[in-house]
Amino acid sequence: MEYIDVFYTSDDGLRLYARDYPGPAGAPCVLCLPGLTRNSKDFAALAQDLSRTYRVICPDQRGRGRSARDPQPERYRPERYVLDMLRLLDVLRVDFVSLVGTSLGGLMAILLMAQAPGSIRAAVLNDVGPEIDPRGIARIAAYVGKLAPVTTWEQAVARTAQVNGPAFPHFLDADWEAMARSTYVLVDGAPVSDYDPAISQGVASGSAAPNLWPLFERCAQHPMLAIRGESSDILAASTLEQMAQRMPRLTAVTIRGVGHAPMLDESDARAAIHRFLAEHA
Repeated sequence: MEYIDVFYTSDDGLRLYARDYPGPAGAPCVLCLPGLTRNSKDFAALAQDLSRTYRVICPDQRGRGRSARDPQPERYRPERYVLDMLRLLDVLRVDFVSLVGTSLGGLMAILLMAQAPGSIRAAVLNDVGPEIDPRGIARIAAYVGKLAPVTTWEQAVARTAQVNGPAFPHFLDADWEAMARSTYVLVDGAPVSDYDPAISQGVASGSAAPNLWPLFERCAQHPMLAIRGESSDILAASTLEQMAQRMPRLTAVTIRGVGHAPMLDESDARAAIHRFLAEHA
């Protein structure tokens, strides 16, 4: 299904963007929240699939994709992104929504459930929880906004494989090409990462890895599906176990053979999301 381009203005004046897959008339709404360096394109396949049943909204957070870069990089923080999402839902007149959040998007989902509990039906947390494995933060901090630029598309594809290879050992050349297409854009004929390098300031300051256990435990009324990549270095297996123990309404699924973060096109992940949303959205 085709999507509608949505441009809107944040309360602090930035022009922001989202894809809106309308779905059937009157369909319940799903908001898909991407990871730190990713954007709305990450959810293209999932959104097309879900839009047969749901209205699916896929935003670019500020500083990513088609959303404006923030002249004040200190505002690249989860709390600020959450305010942008509440503004987006208000502009689109969406009163109730279910969430699918990958990595940073999952942290935002926890914040949204705690901040606007009456508006959130349910949440899918993709390879993230209220506690972040320090190994993953160190890995991300080593490359976000720090890698030398590439000059050709072949170099962009190779860089994509270099950065993400350990998480997807089964990927073929076509898979890396597709991932590069969703994470790079051409500027004056050269591929450029589709995010503001200044978002790395949030990682360096620690805002990318807050302790969200107190807020997470306030979300007990919300059904949750937690998806973990088997070799994830962001969501530890022990953290997922604690999440399930503390949240009786949480369903946990581990996707074999992948790390951080599952692409959500894996058959087990896709089936789990369909079952979960059918019951709770």
